[in-house]
Amino acid sequence: MMTGMGKMLLALGDLLMPRTCPVCGRPLGLNERHICLYCAADLPLTYYWERSHNPMADRLNAALPDQEGMPYAYAAALFFYDEDVPYKMIPWKLKYGNGIGTGRYFAAMLGRYLAGSEWFGDVDTVIPVPLHWARRWRRGYNQAAVIARAVAGVLGAECREDILVRRRRTTTQTRLGGDARSRNVKGAFGVAKRIPGMRHVLLVDLRPGRRRRSASVRSAPPCLRRSAFPSRRSPL
Repeated sequence: MMTGMGKMLLALGDLLMPRTCPVCGRPLGLNERHICLYCAADLPLTYYWERSHNPMADRLNAALPDQEGMPYAYAAALFFYDEDVPYKMIPWKLKYGNGIGTGRYFAAMLGRYLAGSEWFGDVDTVIPVPLHWARRWRRGYNQAAVIARAVAGVLGAECREDILVRRRRTTTQTRLGGDARSRNVKGAFGVAKRIPGMRHVLLVDLRPGRRRRSASVRSAPPCLRRSAFPSRRSPL
């Protein structure tokens, strides 16, 4: 809970640089963090963490290569994304607007939902999809890593950014169609080191859009599975 001094400093900061809701644009009150109460009440949550099989996970498993004998891979997202709905500004602010604080806030929210999930509560390792070093240098941070660290902190899991690596730079995915996206990231990822003891790995990426399913998330799991579980097939 914020102290009286904290509220005073926050109010002073709002006078100098007013905080606004990324969804509706209205000024935030002292007790509001990163989203106003009205927009938070209508946040279109997916509740996919409550379902072992859901549309997102079904599409992911159908797209993963060489799935014979592999267990079903669970998947979840915090809220539904729609180009025509202003909630799209939440991931936009993290990805393009330097909204690291906003990213941490909503990632922690997702982490709390995952922590209470039968299918995600026992995650022990969280791995963000890496950016190529040149893109990370230009942006200043990896948005997937911002989410991964916050989720791992809530889950009590280890966040590892040194396992999955980007082998080559790829074309920006936002301008490509589905098949082109898959070709673009094919062979783009590798595993830098093998870490024994990983049992349940959560792979994190930020790819807004129902039609913009992450080719990165489809491409990265196979190399992680081969490295983490070379002689047996365990849940990832």
